[in-house]
Amino acid sequence: MTTQDKTAALPPAATLQAAADVLRQARATGQPVPRISESHGIAGVDAAYAVAALNTRARLAEGRRIVGKKIGLTSRAVQQQLGVDEPDFGMLFDDMELLDGDALPASRLMQPKVEAELAFVVGRDLRHEAPSWGEFVVALDCALPAIEIVDSAIADWRITLVDTVADNASSGLYVLGHRPVAIGQLAHSALDMQLAVNGRVLSSGNGAACLGHPLRAAYWLARTMAARGEPLRAGELVLSGALGPMVPVTAGDRVQVRIDTAGDCALHFE
Repeated sequence: MTTQDKTAALPPAATLQAAADVLRQARATGQPVPRISESHGIAGVDAAYAVAALNTRARLAEGRRIVGKKIGLTSRAVQQQLGVDEPDFGMLFDDMELLDGDALPASRLMQPKVEAELAFVVGRDLRHEAPSWGEFVVALDCALPAIEIVDSAIADWRITLVDTVADNASSGLYVLGHRPVAIGQLAHSALDMQLAVNGRVLSSGNGAACLGHPLRAAYWLARTMAARGEPLRAGELVLSGALGPMVPVTAGDRVQVRIDTAGDCALHFE
């Protein structure tokens, strides 16, 4: 699996739309599809984001609402698993959210995997085209422990960077803990993490796995979105990226995440 050329020319609009339709149909039917990078000749990150944007517009037209953004591929371990070498981002919609302890029918997903993350809640708009670190930090309100449930529309997770970007960064659902944590409490914490499935720890890591620190990852996103003319807004959620390797899950599994300083978060797959 290789990272596609970022500067490749955009394919025709009809090709982008056909790729978007295939991905949207895969999620609607629960049937994964082959790599759209191959089946539709989608090459380059710009083309992949163009495909993702078409499906974002389709979801908004259906009445869904964007409530935040997610960062993917921030962990070296996850990058190695997927054969890519840079972060990506996707949109979070209002129907993706679950809370600590909720039960989730496994039938809502195709081939889910779970990751432990920190989520940040934006407290004020980031209006500048290139926000400074200071402007970014004071714009954050709090952090929450989170579980991201990633789910690829690409068969057998045989994704390239282009495929996951086009597929809204392989977004599925996410779970948020109940207890907000002040941003300042995170500064001196290693953010050690353990993720257990059915009582057995299957993934561990810490904040250094997430671009050095989850705040650094969220800052990358803030500047990336501002440069694209889509700055982060008050009330938005930022899923900052995995603190360790992702783990496959199936019906009947109970997932428990513990992050030092940030707290606990749990989910039951029915």
